[in-house]
Amino acid sequence: MIAALLTGLVALIHVYIVILEMLWWDTPRGHKAFGLTPDFAARSKVLAANQGLYNGFLVAGLAWGLWLGAEGFAIKLFFLACVLVAGLFGAATASRKILYIQALPAALAIAALLAGI
Repeated sequence: MIAALLTGLVALIHVYIVILEMLWWDTPRGHKAFGLTPDFAARSKVLAANQGLYNGFLVAGLAWGLWLGAEGFAIKLFFLACVLVAGLFGAATASRKILYIQALPAALAIAALLAGI
């Protein structure tokens, strides 16, 4: 139950990231979320949309695993691990806050999933 809730939270966080990257990148909200200048946001909008699409695939995988319930254990574990790796990489290369926004929730969901809670 806790694992499912945490996995759902990770999926919802990524729904928001998809929206930020694909729709709001070149808006004041996107600028603030990612620390962008309007000029850089305008020039990188297509790259951000592509990145958002990949985050959408993470959402799809997590939702698929949740939909399958107990039979989706391996799927949830795989996609949570993908989120964790992406969060660790992002924290190391882009912004330390990604560690807390992306990697930590995924790690907690993985721990709960493996503990069977």
